[in-house]
Amino acid sequence: MTAVRRDRHALPLAKYPVWKMLLDRTLAAVLLLPALPLIGLLSLLIRMTSSGAGIYRQVRIGRNGRAFTIYKLRSMVHDAEPPGSAGVWCVENDPRVTPLGRWLRDTHLDELPQLFNVIKGDMSLVGPRPERPDFVVTLVKRVPGYAGRFEVPPGVTGLAQINLPPDTDLESVCRKIYLDKKYIRTISLKNDLLMMLCTAAKLFGCDGDWAAKKFGLLEQVPRYPKYANQTIKPDSLAQVKVASRQEAGEADRENRSGWRSKNKTGNQVTAAKASTGELSSAGIGSIQKAESVDFVKSQPHK
Repeated sequence: MTAVRRDRHALPLAKYPVWKMLLDRTLAAVLLLPALPLIGLLSLLIRMTSSGAGIYRQVRIGRNGRAFTIYKLRSMVHDAEPPGSAGVWCVENDPRVTPLGRWLRDTHLDELPQLFNVIKGDMSLVGPRPERPDFVVTLVKRVPGYAGRFEVPPGVTGLAQINLPPDTDLESVCRKIYLDKKYIRTISLKNDLLMMLCTAAKLFGCDGDWAAKKFGLLEQVPRYPKYANQTIKPDSLAQVKVASRQEAGEADRENRSGWRSKNKTGNQVTAAKASTGELSSAGIGSIQKAESVDFVKSQPHK
């Protein structure tokens, strides 16, 4: 097994607020009641305008590197990424996105089925964007501090999602990590409610920047020219080893024990070993070495 170095700037799991878990599931259950007819209608429209299912499932990586299945309204053509193939970042005017899918993405309505993920406990209403395992194993090696985002559950919306467009290169990932870490360090009920209201405003057609500014969420995000225009070639899903839920739970208990202990040499936790291999050995366990420059304290170019 591979030791995972904990990011000292991220929120300790033992201190993850209980109110947030309760709020997430309660609000998700309440929101799902009016959302269900809308999800059904949109799913029908998707099937009428393009071939394939209205709702699709995809493996994503959540808290503590645990894999889960995410639910979304399909916004791309059927088999935009064939099973087992490596993922591809979206580009501007991506031809794989359907006309209806583009509208769903602009309004974030394609995220509505993720309320099921929140109720199941895989996700939070607010948090970092959940990423695919084939990207994670590469990004965790290339982007300093990337693994810190796994200290909290991924979110349907979040500070990074509100302020920045989808990832297109490594610089865009670095900019989102900057906001993800800021969110993790400043988690509060007030901030979460403001982000939910901001996202709701965008759902009803408000301009994203206007809504972010109105709710005090518009952020000045530094640039990282070192990573500009750098893309990655993720591993295919066939090569990615995903930890099972049971073993990830064991790692979760080890994390709690490790973070509560007073270890002067720094907290380290053991990565979950999957029945098919180790995701940690490919990515999450390959956390940047101690001499790496800390992402938050680095001084990126403006």
